[in-house]
Amino acid sequence: MPQYVLVINPGSTSTKLGLFVGKKQVKLVTLAHTTTELAPYATILEQKDFRLQLIHQFLTQQQIALTDLMACVGRGGMMRPIPSGTYAVSSAMLADLRSAKYGEHASNLGAILADAVAKKAGCQAYIVDPVVVDELTPVARLSGEPNWPRRSAFHALNQKAVARQVLAEKGIQYEQADVIVAHLGGGISIGAHQHGRVIDVNNGLDGEGPYSPTRTGHISAMALIDYIYQQQPDKEKLKRMITRQGGLSAYLHSTDVAAAVKKAEAGDQRIALILAGMVYQINKEIAAQASVLQGHVQRIILTGGLAHSQYLTQAITEQISWLAPVTVFPGEIEMQALNAGVQRVSNHETKVKDYQTEAEVLADGRTI
Repeated sequence: MPQYVLVINPGSTSTKLGLFVGKKQVKLVTLAHTTTELAPYATILEQKDFRLQLIHQFLTQQQIALTDLMACVGRGGMMRPIPSGTYAVSSAMLADLRSAKYGEHASNLGAILADAVAKKAGCQAYIVDPVVVDELTPVARLSGEPNWPRRSAFHALNQKAVARQVLAEKGIQYEQADVIVAHLGGGISIGAHQHGRVIDVNNGLDGEGPYSPTRTGHISAMALIDYIYQQQPDKEKLKRMITRQGGLSAYLHSTDVAAAVKKAEAGDQRIALILAGMVYQINKEIAAQASVLQGHVQRIILTGGLAHSQYLTQAITEQISWLAPVTVFPGEIEMQALNAGVQRVSNHETKVKDYQTEAEVLADGRTI
């Protein structure tokens, strides 16, 4: 009887693969891809067969036959905004991902690879809580310019999974709680979770929120306009400045936070100030999300790679613990979260969702 769930999480230079039986993690590997290996492929989509071959090799090495798989689940990519949940991979979803009309990202391959394996295995393919999860309230969408409504794009998979786990350990159901989750990584997203829905969150890809190791966060619109007219950068250069070369990278010419912390602790006052600025802006965003929840915050959760830094989490906690208890949950549990989404459907705790239906309903509701 098929019992394994195959989890596929494609990154820009790696593919993470996992095998689960129920909630138990059987095997987890990260397959690194060199620049030379990826060089022949002009687009992310062209890497499909290369990565698919590695997945089949992984299954062979683990002595897992395709008929042993009960489901395949991939990381969700850039597609139409949808509410959170577990989605069956569909032709409409695959078409949007293949076209890359909503953005080209390695995660676009998640559903495509899961579908390819599932079809051979004769099982269902899923995605869970993609980056485009959109549960914003109507008022949260307003930006001040009608043609530029705010978009929801954040670390939905990890934020929701960590919140579920932390709250479960406290005997609290995620769907009954009001919490703020701060994912602190190369990018930073801070969400207001109200009874299982992220009703507001900063979109770091659009330049919202605190600066981070790679992103500018909020910057002056006038300064940006002046820069564009004076320097006339091309669009891609400007995007890189805001999403890949901003924040600590711009200040320190490095994204190595551990090295920066070490220098700050050794007495480098400039670096200490820059790190303090990031902490300051993180706490401002957390406090802003608390106002969204009308001050009813049961817990603040710090997660992501930067949460491994006691220097940073201690500084954040000291400044914001007056608002609510702070829990530090370092790193991420994306692979476990993808499996958990499948298990919730398998155990009839929730229903599987249809991509096109949910996207169309959400689009109708977003019209202002």
